[in-house]
Amino acid sequence: MKKVTLQDIADELGISRNTVSKAINNAEGLAEATRKKILQKAAEMGYKQFSYINILSSSAAMQEKKEKGEIALFCGNAIAPSHFASLMLDKLKMELSRMGYTLNIHRVEQDNYLNRSLPVTFSPGQAVAIVCVEMFDRAYDEKICSLGLPVLFVDGPSKRDGFDLPADQLYMDNTTAITRFVNEMLARGKRRIGFIGDYDHCQSFYERYSAFRCAMLMADVPVDDRFCLKTINQEKIARDLTSLTEFPDVFICANDFVADDAIYTLRKLGKSIPEDILFCGFDDSPNSRIMTPSLTTIHIHTQIMAIAAMQLLISRLESPDLNYRVVHTETELIYRDSTKISGQ
Repeated sequence: MKKVTLQDIADELGISRNTVSKAINNAEGLAEATRKKILQKAAEMGYKQFSYINILSSSAAMQEKKEKGEIALFCGNAIAPSHFASLMLDKLKMELSRMGYTLNIHRVEQDNYLNRSLPVTFSPGQAVAIVCVEMFDRAYDEKICSLGLPVLFVDGPSKRDGFDLPADQLYMDNTTAITRFVNEMLARGKRRIGFIGDYDHCQSFYERYSAFRCAMLMADVPVDDRFCLKTINQEKIARDLTSLTEFPDVFICANDFVADDAIYTLRKLGKSIPEDILFCGFDDSPNSRIMTPSLTTIHIHTQIMAIAAMQLLISRLESPDLNYRVVHTETELIYRDSTKISGQ
């Protein structure tokens, strides 16, 4: 019996392989109706879905809790294997286990957000600290911070309004590589640079957008707001790009999934990448290396983030009165085919 692939499902539905991948991996930026249609077709065709990370599934996590107690991991979405946090959490779990802590996952469902309630699997009396991943609802985050436990956010809600959370926060460096990329594009004569991504979605997206705007401002190059699309939704990306009557030289995207969606739409509009428009993503997802053209992107060092998370947690547990810390870990700009200049 022939093995069913993502491309087989995409061909059946007349959509892109990337769209199918996003549905299978429960990634953001996809309409719920589209996600359900894809998952239904995948089930009908006998496709074996990816296994989402489940920290509780390992034998070590199922053992009796170590004497130092539980560190609870709150997440708002299933963390797909392609997500940058996947490898980070594997490493974090291993390092915390060595120090006598268990790391247990608690999924925050939509009802929890609506009712400001805690996951039914979570018992505040058993946890010594909470780690929040993909938790971007500020009001809900404030409730978590009010529990009286040390809290670490790996990314978090946008701080565009200037308000912060009373907790330690860990981010990847969202500024340096984008600043470098903008300046290198300007040096190559590419002055019309746009950005695709909702900078109110989370703090990392806001920092990436801010870095782009600041680099253009400091170079005294105006930003054409027609080329700044504030969305991560696949359908809206397609509508916004289709409505443009002209296009920039370069698009910087909030992450690699956004870049892939945009490239897919532009190809349908008859545009060639990189001949007509150069592209840069963020995250260095596995798909960025195999898509055509391969995507220039910014690599996140997940192992470094795991070590930084562990250090923030342990130091907070040992010294609860420390001032809150905001830490950014190193990232790296990786050039690939999506930024080649025609003729070179």
